Amino acid sequence: MDNHDRILEVESLKKYFPIKKGFLKRIVGYVKAVDDVSLSIREGETLGLVGESGCGKTTLGRCILRAIEPSEGTVRFKTRVGETVDVTELENKELRKIRRDMQLIFQDPYSSLNPRMTVLNIVGEPLICNGIASGSELRERVKELMELVGLDKRHLERYPHAFSGGQRQRIGIARAIATNPKFIVCDEAVSALDVSIQAQILNLLQDLQKRLNLSYLFISHDLGVIQHISNRVGVMYVGKMVEMAATEELFNNPKHPYTEALLSAKPMPDPRMKTKRIILQGEVANPAKPPSGCYFHPRCKYATELCKREMPVWSEVGAGHYVACHYANQLDLQGAVVQ
Repeated sequence: MDNHDRILEVESLKKYFPIKKGFLKRIVGYVKAVDDVSLSIREGETLGLVGESGCGKTTLGRCILRAIEPSEGTVRFKTRVGETVDVTELENKELRKIRRDMQLIFQDPYSSLNPRMTVLNIVGEPLICNGIASGSELRERVKELMELVGLDKRHLERYPHAFSGGQRQRIGIARAIATNPKFIVCDEAVSALDVSIQAQILNLLQDLQKRLNLSYLFISHDLGVIQHISNRVGVMYVGKMVEMAATEELFNNPKHPYTEALLSAKPMPDPRMKTKRIILQGEVANPAKPPSGCYFHPRCKYATELCKREMPVWSEVGAGHYVACHYANQLDLQGAVVQ
């Protein structure tokens, strides 16, 4: 990947939450929510991020935006003027300037909108906060945004309760693109919606990406959604990135046993296509007390003494295909579909 094409580059990002006990609230340990994650995103690209609940996907997205302060690591972002800045090093005043370039679409379209604010106020708020528009200009800009996301511009004075879940998510999307951002974190942006509405919102996001040259970090636990919208896919397990590759390559040729297990659970739209379901034994590792070596080894049927003893190195096993597994080049793993 050419460095000039990258809008975002994350290196060795960590987020540890302290565990406090006792009357004096002494720190007795840490929950390793994000543990040494590196990734990059090209301009106009969608990087899908998948993994079980609690694996650190949302925390990673919010650390990138600095909605949560990361513990360590760097987040280099290319601003609209072409300057590359380390988001983790910015002071509040400088951080506020690039907020308009980095936005977030929330998971829940019901709780993410203020029920006491009209659509005009909700969508117009980022324009006012960033000094982009006010007065009649603000109203016209919000009308344009409403039409852009497929809503009726006559409904500016309505409150969120008057809209369906899909319409509310469109309002959330309008708010996210109001400042003409370059990069958006979509945090489970369609998981709270009906399947038919999910398809509409996904198509809207893809249409907006083409029109506005947006880059997405798309977080989801739904492999079907990830496959549909992503150019590349990253797989997380207990705070660590375990595999990353182009979407078709990852779905057809997984190199990590955890990815293989996830893909085996993906529902098939054609009943003639069958998958050999892999049922993982045991529980997801505790991020406060992860096992030695590879975090996945207690649940992995391919694990050896080496896996229990040594942490695998994140390495490239094919063109643009990265994995953290000692036996990535030796295992013959099952892809998403078996005829």
